[in-house]
Amino acid sequence: MIHADRVALVTGAGSGIGRAIALGLAAEGARVVVSDLDEAGGAETVAAIEKSGGTAIFVRADVSKPEEGEALVGSAVKELGALHVAVNNAGIGGPTAPAGDYPIDGWDRVIAINLSGVFYGMRHQIPALLDSGGGSIVNVASILGQVGFPSSSAYVAAKHGVVGLTRSAALEYAARGVRVNAVGPAFINTPLIEKNMTPEARAGLVAKHPIGRLGESEEVAELVVWLSSEKASFVTGSYYAIDGGYLAQ
Repeated sequence: MIHADRVALVTGAGSGIGRAIALGLAAEGARVVVSDLDEAGGAETVAAIEKSGGTAIFVRADVSKPEEGEALVGSAVKELGALHVAVNNAGIGGPTAPAGDYPIDGWDRVIAINLSGVFYGMRHQIPALLDSGGGSIVNVASILGQVGFPSSSAYVAAKHGVVGLTRSAALEYAARGVRVNAVGPAFINTPLIEKNMTPEARAGLVAKHPIGRLGESEEVAELVVWLSSEKASFVTGSYYAIDGGYLAQ
């Protein structure tokens, strides 16, 4: 198992991509700290890991609050003994409106969760990884960390910021054994899309992907599991799109 005896922390792990990542890491032998605001969803993820013979604990945390990011890392180290892998996945879509009409409170919330939340996480994850002798951080950005998208200025700005933050931190800690990378999913077939989109809107999204379908959470998880393992030991400061050809257009 490529993550045997490693301790991994995954934010936003109560559903969707985060749950798939947590399950994927656990399947490869990691002991997983599952974190989310959704306690019921987090408990379901933990139960799924334990049912498969893995080890997991749930820690509720709001990534937009730096003190909760610190407490989350502290819980990982206290309960499981160390931290070797961190996946900053928690995020929201936010309001949709042109930049000239975008609600200020919506902007503040999206930036707080999607960008500041990643920084707050890394701010405390990096010292813990150094204490453990090194490790890996994977930040879940988006294809919109590379291109624009109408009526989503806050989300696009935050995800671009995550990519820049990833690259800077990777340079700072490369020589000290901490690798930092970002992944950029396109539109993924999550419960959020299933519940909130009409068939017509879904078909429009599918049409944006040359491969002819949306991605699956498990496909993103496969990439994250590899990046966070020693199989990717020469990879840092990189952005990996997983997008069905979206960015090739």
